[in-house]
Amino acid sequence: MTGLVLSLTAVSKRYRERWILRDANLSIRAGERVALLGESGAGKSTLLNLIAGLEPPDQGSIVAAGCTIGAADPDAAAAFRREKLGFVFQAFHLLPHLDLVQNVAVPLLLNGCPVDEARERSSALLARLGLGDRGTSLPRELSGGEQQRVALARALVHRPALVLADEPTGNLDPATAGRALALMAEQVRLTGAALLMATHSEHAAGIADTRYRIVAGTIVPA
Repeated sequence: MTGLVLSLTAVSKRYRERWILRDANLSIRAGERVALLGESGAGKSTLLNLIAGLEPPDQGSIVAAGCTIGAADPDAAAAFRREKLGFVFQAFHLLPHLDLVQNVAVPLLLNGCPVDEARERSSALLARLGLGDRGTSLPRELSGGEQQRVALARALVHRPALVLADEPTGNLDPATAGRALALMAEQVRLTGAALLMATHSEHAAGIADTRYRIVAGTIVPA
């Protein structure tokens, strides 16, 4: 592990009168795999959304892959999400009118990758997740677990500096979950990406080098 990829300093977030996060601090270096544990409602998803710049913190600072989140101009923030961030959402967010290969290829095409190369890389990643024969299927033709694997492939295909995963194995059977977790771990190892995975699963957290837990809005060692 080398350089710092993610740094949170005294980050706080409040919804109405409730503090979801309060003076949260976290640092993750390149190649590091971090699991963020906590029950539903603890603030795990909120923290990932703050790091991705999808909503602003009320206090504190977030620096991710060299971009100061919340303080960057809109173009810089968009470039960070497009080029350096991979996000596996709980709700998948697949594009319903695109087939699986096209869905996975979106980050590559947005970053200027040639179409043929983008399709080849996307197909290869889908194959490694057990969906090699489903490339021309539409998302509506897949089960929830299959859609989650497509979302994982899309988050990894452009080799981002930072991967955020929100309950990435929540809809997967044990065998498929193990395959998806192994792929994420391998991606971090091969590319030097940093991984922050929010999960309530002790099994999923098993791939992490370091574990933290959100307790009363703060991040503490687990």
